Amino acid sequence: MTYDTLIPLIRKLAIEAGAKIMEIYDADDFDVKVKSDDSPVTAADEAADALISAGLRAAFPDVMLVTEEQAASHKEKGDTFLIVDPLDGTKEFINRRGDFTVNIALVEHGRPTRGVVYAPAKNRMFFTRPDGQSVEETGAFDPETVGETTEIHVAQSDNAALMVVASKSHRDQATDDYIGKYAVKDMKSAGSSLKFCLVATGEADLYPRLGRTMEWDTAAGHAVLNGAGGSVVRFDDLTPLTYGKDGYANPFFIAHAPGVTLKAG
Repeated sequence: MTYDTLIPLIRKLAIEAGAKIMEIYDADDFDVKVKSDDSPVTAADEAADALISAGLRAAFPDVMLVTEEQAASHKEKGDTFLIVDPLDGTKEFINRRGDFTVNIALVEHGRPTRGVVYAPAKNRMFFTRPDGQSVEETGAFDPETVGETTEIHVAQSDNAALMVVASKSHRDQATDDYIGKYAVKDMKSAGSSLKFCLVATGEADLYPRLGRTMEWDTAAGHAVLNGAGGSVVRFDDLTPLTYGKDGYANPFFIAHAPGVTLKAG
């Protein structure tokens, strides 16, 4: 597998999965099931997962694949793998709020190095080029032809006037208390992995997450943020957030532009 073969494929699969998701999203009604961990799942999650998994396995049969919707894959062990969340933000999808994303990433030696985040209802797509630089694409999102892309870069942060983005669905007092340690100019809320992308584009400086997430929730957004000059660190000790952890569960973390002076938890 090379980056030159990987990037066009994951971009294509994300767009095709997004089209399947939007078919269901725009329907009059859709069924919602509950998984063993009480999280919701829809036909859109399952259809997108089937499409992406088939595409990745056909192209890269020897590369480990971890995907949210296939519990057997969660037993795989390794530090280099492809990781997929076919529909991050299922609650946003169910409530027709639009802040849901398709996420595909490559993790190498515990670090997300390449990825794509596509928000089909928002018409926004972010991905890393083969050279590692992150871009935002605009246009018709043709699976076969890349439209106009713009390199994205994190903000030159002003610690006296920070822009903070936080979760729409998982905001709590602990998060608000932590945000209160900073001089905040303005707050945004967003669902799913879009929060990483808002830091990557410079629309926000800081995204703290004091709540449960899994590696498939964060890997693609983390890769996009890395490729825009940002970082994601553990909340407890401010060391880099790594991947391939036991059970693929994340600790609390902080995504940020490098100019932000981080506060202890």
